Amino acid sequence: MPILKVAQIGHPVLRQKARDVGRDELLTPAFQAFIDSMIETMRDAQGAGLAANQVHEPVRVCVIEVKDNPRYPYKPNIPLTILINPVLTPLCGTRFENYEGCLSVPDLRGIVYRSVEIRVEAWDRFGNPIDKVVRGVTAGTFQHECDHLDGMLFVDRVEDPRTFCTWKEFARQHEARFREHVKELVEHYGS
Repeated sequence: MPILKVAQIGHPVLRQKARDVGRDELLTPAFQAFIDSMIETMRDAQGAGLAANQVHEPVRVCVIEVKDNPRYPYKPNIPLTILINPVLTPLCGTRFENYEGCLSVPDLRGIVYRSVEIRVEAWDRFGNPIDKVVRGVTAGTFQHECDHLDGMLFVDRVEDPRTFCTWKEFARQHEARFREHVKELVEHYGS
């Protein structure tokens, strides 16, 4: 499958609200090949997820996977998950501090507050229903990817711009504390 070009901040496609995908469209060989290309692109870039509008297709599709990712060594593993037309619903008012980065916003990280527990309703890649609860850091990953489908980047959710840092400075100044924070979240809410 071909590796797709990832749109960078400033490209208008990242600010588009993605359209829903119909079941007939979803099941076409071309659309299934597009999903495969999204997966390969995410893996090639060592991302934790990828939304379709990040690869210039404003449709409500995202792929998520964390498997001992060197870019995010503190994140719990997430099995490959394809979400079609996802709807996320916060299940509690508790939020957590999440240091986020993005393939579409190179070399920048910042603190975003995410719901600690969400309900995920979507289709899988074959149109079968998904209805599950996701917690902790994994819930943050799902929220980040689904924000893309509404034309939102993590930088829009950063409440304090003083938390912005490069990846290098994150590793030097913040990663050790953030790893402890993630460990506590996993212990309390699961992965």
